[in-house]
Amino acid sequence: MMKIIKKNKKNLTSIIIRTKNEEKWIDICLQKIFIQKKILFEVIIIDNCSSDKTVDKAKRYPIKLFKIKKFYPGKAINLGVSKSKGKYIVCLSAHCIPESDLWLFNLVRDLKNKRIAAVYGKQRPLPYSSSFDKRDLYNTFGEDKRIQIKDTFFHNANSAFRKEVWEKNKFDEHTPHIEDRIWANSIINKNLKIIYEPKASVFHWHGINHNMNKERCDKIVNILEGINIQNSSRDVHNLNNLNIVAIIPIKGESISLNKKQMLENTISYANESKYIKKVFVSTDNKETKKLALNLGATAPFLRPKSLSASHIDIISTIKFTLNELEKNKIFPDLIVLMTENFPYRTKGLHDKMLKKAIDNNYDSMFVVKKEKGTVFHNDKLIVDGTVPNKLKEEKILTSRIGICTILRPEKIRLGSIFEGKIGTHILSDELSFLEVNKFNKKKLENFLI
Repeated sequence: MMKIIKKNKKNLTSIIIRTKNEEKWIDICLQKIFIQKKILFEVIIIDNCSSDKTVDKAKRYPIKLFKIKKFYPGKAINLGVSKSKGKYIVCLSAHCIPESDLWLFNLVRDLKNKRIAAVYGKQRPLPYSSSFDKRDLYNTFGEDKRIQIKDTFFHNANSAFRKEVWEKNKFDEHTPHIEDRIWANSIINKNLKIIYEPKASVFHWHGINHNMNKERCDKIVNILEGINIQNSSRDVHNLNNLNIVAIIPIKGESISLNKKQMLENTISYANESKYIKKVFVSTDNKETKKLALNLGATAPFLRPKSLSASHIDIISTIKFTLNELEKNKIFPDLIVLMTENFPYRTKGLHDKMLKKAIDNNYDSMFVVKKEKGTVFHNDKLIVDGTVPNKLKEEKILTSRIGICTILRPEKIRLGSIFEGKIGTHILSDELSFLEVNKFNKKKLENFLI
């Protein structure tokens, strides 16, 4: 974390971040803030009753935290400014990620001019932003710096203003939307100026308008993306900067196959990853815990025996494990779920899936294979009258959760890993789907000799 440059405190800048369940974004947002150069600053977070781990993650940084129950955007900003010590005030959405270490410097430098009341910066989409959002951001935020004398457009997702201006012109505390435009209109009417500064750029995961024609939007975005190449956007969620952990849940004693513990094999696969920071083994068995520690994994607790009953699903086990990790101030950004009963995994599988999950902003991601044959269930043909005709002609994908499943903590807490934006990674290697259990172990041992 950057040491803040010692400068005259009269030029302190206060950065206000409004949050509501932003655990996916708050860490990378704060990371990028605390590498800013040339500016002395403080960070103030106004949290609107987040129910996820936004606050816990934010507290790991040197911030000031205040909570607001009845949220209005202008009211939250006014509260943040009232708690600030800065000469200049910056508003930044938690899901806006500064593009460079000079973002803050570029955003506030023009505020030294007394005729300049406020500045707002450029917003860029991410690769996985919708076509609507990309189109809107490309069209709204150009490459030319401009001084606005009559134009009242202003956007508080990435903005700055002088505190002395705010003292005479506070934000409307009752409007649920466009508090920034309302404020800008009052500023312009007082013959003050607003600057658009494209060098103060952030990545913003959603756009500013909605509900447009998608077909038309796609065509426009295709043209705009040819002009606006985003080479640096990958750094927003650089895999090396994320806290990615593997969790291996085990019921009872570890399975052995041909006198080799399969847990050793699974931990070895996890340790091959360039991105997995730690491997946690979740078990109810003291001997398994001891084995895990000897193999270089972490097993910080024993699970209750009740969570190993046959009727308990694996997600309940993972949910308990995540809760225990978070009690110990371990907050994963992504979880790689692996079970020990898959002896063969494609080399580099987890890293390919992690990269794909991040690049596409997936909530969950599963290993799948194509089923080429006819599919039955309870002696009935599944694809006969129970699915649309289109699907009858397509291959059915099936999954095994334990091979390699990428999960976001917020989805695990809600027990909704099959909801949201789901990604799949197709494997043609049949061996990867070979599953060992107590019922087929002897048969497989003879087969694999």
